Amino acid sequence: MKSDIDSLMQEREIDVLLVTGPGTHNPAMVYLTGGGHLTGGDLIKKRGEAAVLFHFPMERDEAALTGLQTKSLADYKLHELYKQFNGDMLKVTVRRYEMMLSDLGVISGRVALYGQADAGTTLAIFSALQQAIPQLTFVNEVANSLLLQAMMTKDAEEVARIRNVGHKTTVVVGQTLEFLCSHRTMNGVLVKSDGSPLTIGDVKHRINLWLAELGLENPEDTIFAIGYDSGVPHSSGKPSDPLRLGETIIFDIFPCEAGGGYYYDMTRTWCLGYAPEEALALYEDVHTVYHSLIAELRIDTPGKDYQERTCELFELRGHPTIRSDPQTQIGYVHGLGHGVGLHIHERPSLGRFASDSDRLYPGTVITVEPGLYYPERGLGVRIEDTIWVRPDGKFEVLAEYSHNLVIPMKR
Repeated sequence: MKSDIDSLMQEREIDVLLVTGPGTHNPAMVYLTGGGHLTGGDLIKKRGEAAVLFHFPMERDEAALTGLQTKSLADYKLHELYKQFNGDMLKVTVRRYEMMLSDLGVISGRVALYGQADAGTTLAIFSALQQAIPQLTFVNEVANSLLLQAMMTKDAEEVARIRNVGHKTTVVVGQTLEFLCSHRTMNGVLVKSDGSPLTIGDVKHRINLWLAELGLENPEDTIFAIGYDSGVPHSSGKPSDPLRLGETIIFDIFPCEAGGGYYYDMTRTWCLGYAPEEALALYEDVHTVYHSLIAELRIDTPGKDYQERTCELFELRGHPTIRSDPQTQIGYVHGLGHGVGLHIHERPSLGRFASDSDRLYPGTVITVEPGLYYPERGLGVRIEDTIWVRPDGKFEVLAEYSHNLVIPMKR
């Protein structure tokens, strides 16, 4: 949680956090500021002290809404620096950072870098700043960063926001179902009023509209894939594909609050009108494994244990897995789940490469998403819910929605 940041900084010998970039669609900045309409800025937090947000003068009111101590970049007289360095923006920016850090008493120590910015620009600026202030060491960690560790457990407000996104997501899933059911069929294909096929693109257009109406965004897109594509786990679906009766559809929807806030993640598998025996059998295997895993969830358990258990359960049902064949592209081919928060994929991991610290601690929010995939047979099934590990050690789906496979058509 955010309250753990100072102790994590102490543990990892980090003296300062420096976050750069916009106030939206920038998880580290959103986490520490609460988000807001900032086109860019810098947040600097010394260990044991409150963060200071440096902002452009035009965005002073937006910066003030964060409740943080703020400081305008206008105070650094950038126009004078521009003249001093003959328009060399790299030198201007490096000098600005020198003054900002000096104002906060940061003249030495280990500085962890976060944020969203162009990689080349960032490399140039902080390489030059390192030379300008050799007593500073700029660091970051690849997978298990300090902020990801803090983000892994959520407080009550964060969980409430994720739950709210989840409830809105289920509304959109319900609207999608009703939209599909409202169409008539011709030769096994759903058709629009003009007789042309209803396509994946048509459906996704409506999903985007409904999400926007509820104040949500889907910057990672939506997976709505049918037939062969439903058997390729992250195929988003071809916009021109028509909706056909009896074919498996994987509908994986993972929107977030507008501005790049908290995400929710859920997947349902549908067959319109009816499900062939082959699809029913595959669905039954996934559904049974899903419920077995939910019943076995326990706090303080390594996430990788559940990946191992998932492989075991699917292998007992005769399916290849990435345990029995790490190169397999059929059967069970991915990890069981992941954390959800300001990133769609956070810690803890429930996959084969999870570390021992990827555990189901109280306060974590995870997905559980077993699936089976046979693209050459035109089959794919996945069931996914987002689950909160409550402080009392119980596990709660944050937004319930039916797991029904067959969607009856009304016309």
